[in-house]
This record gives sequence, C-alpha cells and structure tokens, in this order.
Amino acid sequence: MIVVRAGAAPRAAVVGTGLIGGSVLLRLHGAGVDVAGWDPDPATRSYARGRGLRVPETLDEAVAGRDLVFCCGPLPALPDTLLRVAAATPADCVLTDVGSTKGALAAFAEQRDLLDRFVPGHPMAGAESAGLAAATPTLLDSAAWVLCPAAGTGTPAFRRLTGLLVELFGARVVPMTPADHDAAVALASHVPHLLAGALAGAADRAPLRDAVLALAAGSFRDGTRVAATPAARTANMLLGNRDRVLGELAGVTAYLDELAAALRAGDADRLTALQAAAGATRDLLSRPAYRTRVRDFPAGGDHTEEVAWLREVGAAGGHLGGCHVRADRVSYTAHLPEPSGA
Repeated sequence: MIVVRAGAAPRAAVVGTGLIGGSVLLRLHGAGVDVAGWDPDPATRSYARGRGLRVPETLDEAVAGRDLVFCCGPLPALPDTLLRVAAATPADCVLTDVGSTKGALAAFAEQRDLLDRFVPGHPMAGAESAGLAAATPTLLDSAAWVLCPAAGTGTPAFRRLTGLLVELFGARVVPMTPADHDAAVALASHVPHLLAGALAGAADRAPLRDAVLALAAGSFRDGTRVAATPAARTANMLLGNRDRVLGELAGVTAYLDELAAALRAGDADRLTALQAAAGATRDLLSRPAYRTRVRDFPAGGDHTEEVAWLREVGAAGGHLGGCHVRADRVSYTAHLPEPSGA
C-alpha cells in the first residue's frame, strides 16, 4: 500500500519544467510545498534558479527521497523519464505524469509493474506558448485533471494524488480509463488542433492572405488560437493518439459535408437545423449543471468496486471534488452532470 506521509504535505519533485511542468512547480512552490524541479536543459535550470526555485543539477538529486514526482516533458520522452524516476525514488514514492495521451504510457507502466505507484494523469489546460518563461502558478487553477485509477495496490496512490490536486490546484479530478481518456480528448482537444491548423493554413494560402488577416475578428482568432502551439508538440500529441484522432476527424468531416451539402443546395432549413444543433451543444459549456453525490468504500480490500465507480463518474462527464481517507473508509465527493434537458 502506497502511503505519502498521511497528514503532511508531500515532498515533491517536478521533472521537466516546460509550460505545464513549470506551472505545477510554481504552484507547489507558491503553496509552500517542499518541491524540487529538474529539466534536461541547463539554460532552463539556470533560469529556474533565477526565479527562486530549487533545481539541482541532476535528475537523481531532484527526486531523491521524494514522496511524489510529476513526470513532465515531451510525450516521446515520458517512458524513459518514468523509468529513470522510478529507479531513483523509494518504492513508496507516488509517480504521475501530465501527458496528453494515456494509453501507451499506462501500458508501458503496467508492463514494468509500476501501476502500484504510477497514476497516469493529464491536466486539461495549457496555452499556445511554451517553456518555463510562459509558465504561471495559476495556469492549472480549477482545471479538469484526468487521473487513471488502477484497482489493487495502486488505488491508495490515486486517492492521495486526488486529494492533493483538489486541495492545491482546485482541480476537478476526472477518473477515467486510459482508453476512455484518449477517446474523449481526441475530439475535445486533439481534432481542434487539426482544425485550427487547417483554417490558419488555408488563410496562408489564400490569394488575399493579408486582407484576410487584417479583417480577422474573434471567430478567426478563437478558431485558430492553438495553431500557434509549437508544431512539434502538436505533432507528438496527434501521433500519440493517431487512430482515435483520425476516427473523430472523420465524424467532423461528415458533419462538415452535411453543412456544405445544405449550403450547396440552398437548403436554409437544413443549414439552420444543423447550426442550431451545434450551437445547443456549444451552449452546454457555459451553463454546466451538476448534482452532488458522496460515496464511501472500504479503505482496504482489492478496490474493484471503488475503481469501477470512479471510472463510471468520469465516463459520465463527472468529476471529483474531494477525497477523504480515514482509517478504514475512503469517501469521495462526486459531481455528476444533470441529464440533458434537466
């Protein structure tokens, strides 16, 4: 059973201090947590020290004796980072990551018997900028933060991490299977990067490109914002979830074809109906309605029922607002979306 100094703030480390990792580091530092950072880039380490952060010269020094480590950095580097951190930390140190895809890394960790202490994670926040200079301690405030709970000995690590993320980041913890996460973010996050790139790219090729950009207002700016994300970062994300992204892109293309067909036919009723249906879904983002449910489970045992319920919460669009562990019971506060039309 993983125990991260129950009742005390963990000694933490952040490996990889780019936009997300740097923001995690700044938040923990600002909250008074004993936290060390490390980045493979010497210039970044020097910059971090200039901001008053504790950043040793080596990864091993940064994570030695830590209770919790956030593994950050580019997606392709995460498997190696996870192995290096696992080898350099005590067996009871909880590990998590912030990568934008979960299936491959979770499978990698399972093959190496790390799911007893590794909790795959993904905070749903970011910016088109990159690097520690762009990081802020508030970037992840109130973010939906996916965590992938594993039944068995890994569940206590999930509980501890959930409590910390809610307490220090105000996170809305979304428990999901890695497969459900990758399926959902394909449409919620990854396809929008393709669409933003397509719109900005089409503008670049337009005969009146400069005039288009001069007239671009909110819809174009909002629709193309993430096209300014570093291209390599976007490519890593898309390739890491390629099959699901292509599947969801086909659905978007089909809807776009329906819109185009209605426009081509001059069918105002059909065009209006399709736009209205899309607008109604978009409107749900600005008026979420949730009902609260509290569930408790035995602290011991194999946690199968607990993990099944947690995954159901995430798959239903819900999130956790609290996790409290007592000697023999664990209690969760879940917020579940009201049924459509409620």
